[in-house]
This record gives sequence, C-alpha cells and structure tokens, in this order.
Amino acid sequence: MSQHKGKMRIKVDGKTYEVRAGENLLQACLSKGLDLPYFCWHPALGSVGACRQCAVKTFQDDKDQHGKIVMSCMTPVTDGARLSIVDDEASRFRDAVVEFLMVNHPHDCAVCEEGGECHLQDMTVMTGHARRRYRYSKRTHKNQNLGPFIGHEMNRCIACYRCVRYYRDYAGGDDLNVFGAHDNVYFGRVEDGPLENEFSGNLVEVCPTGVFTDKTLGQRYTRKWDLQTAPSICAHCSVGCNTSPGERYGELRRISNRYHGEINDYFLCDRGRFGYGHVNRGDRPRQFMLRLEGNGAGLQAVDAAAGLRQIRELLKDAKRVVGIGSPRASLEANFALRELVGAGNYYSGMSSTEQLLAERILQILRDSPAPVASLRSMAKADAVLLLGEDVTNSAPRVALALRQAVNSGARAVAADRHIPPWQADAVATAAQGVEDPRRPFFSLTPMKTRLDELATEAIHLEPDLIARMGQAIANKLGVKQSKVTGLKRPQRSLVKQIAAVLADAKRVVIVSGTGCGDAGVIEAAANIAWALKSRGIDAELSYALPEANSLGVAMLEGGSMDEVLGRMGSGAVDAAIVLENDLYRRAPATTVDMAIDYTPRLIVLDHQQTTTGAKALALLPAASFAEGDGTLVNQETRAQRFFQVYEPRLFDPQSAIAESWRWIQALAGSEVWRGLDDVTAACATALPKLAGILDAAPHADQRITGQRVPRMSHRSSGRTAMLAGMNIHEPRQPRDADSALAFTMEGYAGQKRPAAVLPMAWSPGWNSSQAWNKFQDEIGGALRGGDSGVRLVRATGQASYYFPVREAVDETDGLQIIPLPQIFGGEELSARAAPIRARQPAGFAAINSALAERMGFKEGNIANLQVDGRYYSLPVNIRDDIPAGWLGIPVGLDDVPVYTAAGMPVELEAAEELEL
Repeated sequence: MSQHKGKMRIKVDGKTYEVRAGENLLQACLSKGLDLPYFCWHPALGSVGACRQCAVKTFQDDKDQHGKIVMSCMTPVTDGARLSIVDDEASRFRDAVVEFLMVNHPHDCAVCEEGGECHLQDMTVMTGHARRRYRYSKRTHKNQNLGPFIGHEMNRCIACYRCVRYYRDYAGGDDLNVFGAHDNVYFGRVEDGPLENEFSGNLVEVCPTGVFTDKTLGQRYTRKWDLQTAPSICAHCSVGCNTSPGERYGELRRISNRYHGEINDYFLCDRGRFGYGHVNRGDRPRQFMLRLEGNGAGLQAVDAAAGLRQIRELLKDAKRVVGIGSPRASLEANFALRELVGAGNYYSGMSSTEQLLAERILQILRDSPAPVASLRSMAKADAVLLLGEDVTNSAPRVALALRQAVNSGARAVAADRHIPPWQADAVATAAQGVEDPRRPFFSLTPMKTRLDELATEAIHLEPDLIARMGQAIANKLGVKQSKVTGLKRPQRSLVKQIAAVLADAKRVVIVSGTGCGDAGVIEAAANIAWALKSRGIDAELSYALPEANSLGVAMLEGGSMDEVLGRMGSGAVDAAIVLENDLYRRAPATTVDMAIDYTPRLIVLDHQQTTTGAKALALLPAASFAEGDGTLVNQETRAQRFFQVYEPRLFDPQSAIAESWRWIQALAGSEVWRGLDDVTAACATALPKLAGILDAAPHADQRITGQRVPRMSHRSSGRTAMLAGMNIHEPRQPRDADSALAFTMEGYAGQKRPAAVLPMAWSPGWNSSQAWNKFQDEIGGALRGGDSGVRLVRATGQASYYFPVREAVDETDGLQIIPLPQIFGGEELSARAAPIRARQPAGFAAINSALAERMGFKEGNIANLQVDGRYYSLPVNIRDDIPAGWLGIPVGLDDVPVYTAAGMPVELEAAEELEL
C-alpha cells in the first residue's frame, strides 16, 4: 500500500480505508464511522491505555491467521496495517474488561442522572455484555459536596482517569486528584468544597459514567431524551461558544456543550454552562406592563393588544423618538429598532468607552495584515503575548485556549523524539527532561490573573504604561515611530526580551481587549502583530469584548451613549425605546437619572427586571435567547445563529413574551417582516458589511429529504401528559416560521444536518456527548460540512502603522478606578442565576500595600468610597498587583458601583475598623 499526501491505507475486517497519518488506530476507526468501544481515551486528552477497552486484533499480513491483541488507542497507524474489530478473541477480551469494570459499579441506571446518555451504558451494549456473574459485596465510597455546580457519586467510578487528566493537565486545576491505590482509588478533593477551576463543569461530559453530574439539572431532573433542545450561542461573553440548551415543561433544565471545531470544541466555561437561571426567574417580565394614570405609580399588567394601541398612539404624537440598542440583543432586534426610529436616531446601547473601543477593534480587524485568531489557532501558537486583558474572567474560553498553547511545548519536545501528540504519558515523560518545556508566554495586565502561573514573565501596570510598553515592543520589531519615553530600566529590559522572543517564533498570537478601557492598549497590540507580519512571522490578533454581540452592534454604526443621554437630558427627546438594556450599567447613575427624568415616554423591551425597566412608561416582555431566534457576532467577527428552544406560551397561555423584533414591528403598526429570515435579509441589504449574516444558518424553508430537523429526541416521552393538567386533549405543537427546526420529535435526525441546525449529539448506539465523533470527518476536526457561522471581516492587509506613540501621562494625586472583571457575578445575565451567585465573591475595594499603609488600612477594614456622587462602604483588599494610584472595583458584584469605567475618579477614606 502506498502513502500519499499525509494519508495511509489500512484494512479493517477485510475493508480498506484511507486514514490520516499520525493517528492511532482508535482515532482512525472512529473517523471512518466504525464502532469501537473505549473509556479512557478522549479526543482532547489523548491516550493513556488505562481501561483496555479498545482492544482489537492486528495481523502482520494476509497469511497471518493468529494475530495479536493490541490496544487501538496506543497503537499508531501504519501504512498497510490489518486489523479486526469483530474478531472473536478481541470481542471476548473487551467483554471481559467490561465485566471487570462492572464488578463494583452499581446497577442503578434507572435512577442514575447519567442514565440515557451514559458512555458506559453505550459501551457495555456495544461489547454485548449482558450477564453479571459477580454476586458479592461491592466496594463503596463516601461522596463529597463539590459546590453548587457538580454532583458527586463516587461509587459509579470505573477509574478511567479522565477526570483528573482533564482537570489537572488540560484545565490547570489543582484541587481535584486521585487518592488510593489498586482497585480502591478515589477521585475527589482532599476535603469537601466547591471545585475551584473555572471549567469544572466539563467533568460532567468528560466523565464516561455518572460520577460527576450537573447539580443544576439534578434539582429539576429530566432524562436527556425528554429535553427539547435547539442549537444556541452562549450569551455571557464575546467568545460565542456553541451550546445546546435543554428545556422541559417550559423551563431550561441545563446547558451542554455543542461542538464547534474553531471555537469551544469539547469544553465550556462554568459561567456559560451554569449561568442560564435568568431564563427561569419568577420575577421576569411576562406580561405587557403599562404605567396607568390614576392607578398609582407602578407598572400594571394589561392586555398586550390594548397596551400596544396605547403606546402606538403615544408614539404618533412624539416627533423626536430615539432608540437605544443593546450588545446583548440580536442583530435582528437592533436592526428592527434602527429601522423604526431611523439610522440617525439609533444608538448602540454600549457605554461610550465600550463603543469607542469596539469601533477601533473593527477598524483594526478590517485593515490589519494580521488575521483574527480563532480559539483553535490560538491553541497552536508557539508564542503568546497577553496585553491588558484578564481573559480568565472576561473571556474564559480564550484563557483555556492560551493554556493549551503554552503547554504545547511538551508536545514539541516529544515531536522531536518522534512521539505522536496523542501519546499523553510519553509526551509528559519526554517533557520531564527539559528545564521548562512550556511555550513563551508574556502577560502585561493591570492586575494578577490566573494565567500568571503559566507566564514566562508577568508584570502588572497601569493601562497607560501597558500601552507604551506595547508600542515599545512594536518599535523593537521594526515599527518606525518616535521613541517611547517614561519606561524604567526593568521595563525596557522586558521590552527587549519580549521582542526578541516574538521575532524568533513561527506562530504568534497577540491577545488584548477592552478590559483596560484604553484604546492605546488595543492599538499597541495591532502594531505588534503588524510588525511581526512584516517580518514574515505568522501572527494573529484576538480582542476580547464585554458582551455577546458587542462587535455586531458596533457594525450597525449607531450613536454613542453620551450622545443619546445628552439629547434626553436636555429635553430634546419626546420618547425613547430601550432594547434589552439597563442604562444604569452603561453610564453614571446621575446622568441616566437626568435623561430619564426629561424623557416623557420611556418604553423598555427586556426579559429581565432592571432599574431602567422599573422607570418605564411601558415594559414589554422580550424573549430570552431560549425563546427566540437571532444572530450574534462574536469577537472574531463570526456571525452565528441561535434558535428558539421552546415556545413559552405553550405552557403559559397568558404569557405575552415575544421576540424583540416582533414587538418593535408591532409598535410600528405594520407587518413588513413575516419571519426572522425577512429581518435578516433586510439588515444585510441595508448594511452591506453585514451581508454575510445570510449564510450564518440555513433559511427557514430548508428541508432535508423533505423534513425539518427535530428539536426533540425520537425517544421523547409523555408529550400528551405534559399538558394534561391544563387540557386532557393533546394540543397542536407550535409551528416555527423562523427556522428549519420543528418543535416535535418528527423529522430528519441523521448525519446530514448542517452544523448550524444540529441541536444535540446523538447517533445510533451513541447517546453520550461522545456522539460528536459521529459528526466529524476527522476526530477532533470540523463538523461534517464545516463548522457553523461565517466570518464577516477578513484581514485586508491594507493598513500601515498609523497609531502614534503616546507620551507618558503625568501622575495625578487622585485615585482612579480600574474595573476587575469577575467570571462569577460580573456579567449581567449569569449573575441572576442562583448557582453563579453562590460562587460570586463579596464586593471589595482593592488597593496596593503602599496606599494602605499611607491611609492606615489593614486587610478587611471598611473603606468609604465616593463614586459618581454616591457613597459605598466596602472591605479593603490589599493587593500588591494593583498599580499605584488605582483602586480596583470588581465588576457587577453586590454593593459595588453599578457602572465603573477605567479611569473614573474615586475618593477613598477610612471608616470604622472591623474586628478581625
């Protein structure tokens, strides 16, 4: 057999397959759709040969009738290899392995939370094992309380070691380990307590049994096959991870990972997985609320049709109407508002600083010779520079990708010794002989981050100094600009070191973002990337933004928050329509108060109770991401579609919840758009830069073999009984005019579904999350037919270095705020979920030790803060990583200022000391 173009040919049970060189036999077989059981192997974790379940028989040639049993996950593909999966001896070997694994495993499938999506169940069925001969006492363990996210049932463990390999080696956690020896091993913590790593929730899908389960699902448990699921996009940061939300009885029960080869692949952060509780809150707006004259000052529920008539009459008399959009609302909703009020009266809804930075990022990405990095390409970088962004808290999935990039140095060492990357133990062993096998990683941030532990060098500076150091690095790499001033000798030395390392690398990723609130930091990152490109180095850029649709809304080219609040506050506005936005999170409270006081008609559309909504003349109940469809644009400018998971009116006929664009069309009093596709097309026509959104997902009329794609499993049960409390007759299922999906179990559920409308992973015999293997052409690669979404911006390479070097800023006597992003509690929507709230820290004011000593503060003393004319009392957190002259305020936590922006002035004084 000949080898060509990185391909090899192998023969499996008499049939020839062309496979990718460098794989192991298990990967090769799975890539060709063959069923071969396994436990310890995982596409992202590699092979350790711990479970012995993937045994096959290999033969030397056609004359070899005896063969030998090998573990397919530990055996590399060779050209011309012959093997058998169905060989009787290999089959009996696999059956024996399962039988041994089941010796201590409880037979609790009927009550196990993993039942129906358990990889152990699938593999036991696949081996044909059905008879249990063991009749003695089983080994038992005590379970642990692992916090609000993860349930623990240690008795179900089969000791595959996946959990600790993922948690420690891949995600970088250190509070989960394996204890004991032989057949009495225990996977857990030294003592009870929440798992500390930000990616602990992935244990639910990594574990092939029910040892680690989703505790949020367990509180309102539903079998997987009874969940109604739709393809969706995470709404909690700008990364755009693909998710599969599951609904039952009109409420979300869980979020699971939906594979995307370029973004989240197999893993989500805990905020994205467990932050969905805002959808189920009882205090959500569900009725059309109107402030009625003579009925007190509060909002009252009214009939939606009657309320709309009143609001339309009010808007007819309003000559000066403005619309304030939102970076957490879909492109379609924002565009509908823009059409209603006119382009000149549409405002983005982002804070003025956020909008300025988002527009600058768009400009850079359009003109840059350096392409924008996907998470997959980040993980392949051989040098990383992080400039001004705490990505662990602002864009967590980026942090996990950077961790893989830094740790890939061990695989490079192994490759030099001809060890394939999937040989996990051999790779780790090879790296032990190297002083530091990690890739170079430099971090320049305003405060300490979780990634500092990986950094070659980590330094903490004020944003202005980060920007100037970045420009100095660009100068060292060849940017012809004036000399950067004001750097100290250690900083100049670090600049020289970073420039030398980056210039010597082959693939570099520069990561920055809006966290510093400073355009200079963003511009410096661009100059560095462009300088590297000019030297022929493969450099990529990535910018983290605050919200799911920050770039998308920036592309609508609306006005700034300062402008619209200025118009409203001067009395120059008759009515304002606010789309899914709390203005008090976007601007100082005094400014927002004045704007609202001078605006006689405030109409708010939202799916959450907010301070802005409480002051509205009318509050219209908008659909959340789970109740509507729309398009979001992530930080790499990839437009992606999220789809309605369920129809809320099916379980609550009194509900008035509707998608925001439908409410806006109703306010206009005309039905121009019949469905989402019409809105999307109108947006693409009006704004040619957004034309690509038409290709983000199939149109609503697309069918596969004449069928829709079902949201429900073909095993879904009890559909009639679900609504028996309301009506004993089975109601007609909702009809979806906005997508190619159906609210039933009927339809096409095969492997030809496009990635954008693939709700969940299921294939015959594969009920767990491992079923994603069945939808990939190559294991761990793109989904068949290509990963979903479409990039709206491609690097043109037209720009030169046009960002000037800034002068050193004189130090001021006053304190300035530096916002500290928080993965738990710092983002508006997820902070409303009870499990996330259980993990969020208490509010604090962070200052460095020099300031603390000067003011007489000790750790935990209460300090009085004056921000935007309001007073707050917070315990002091003394941190030497906070730059002098700055005070760190955690974003979004309780008892801290609602709106904080980098550089805002703050006054600090001592209050009474607490007894410590």
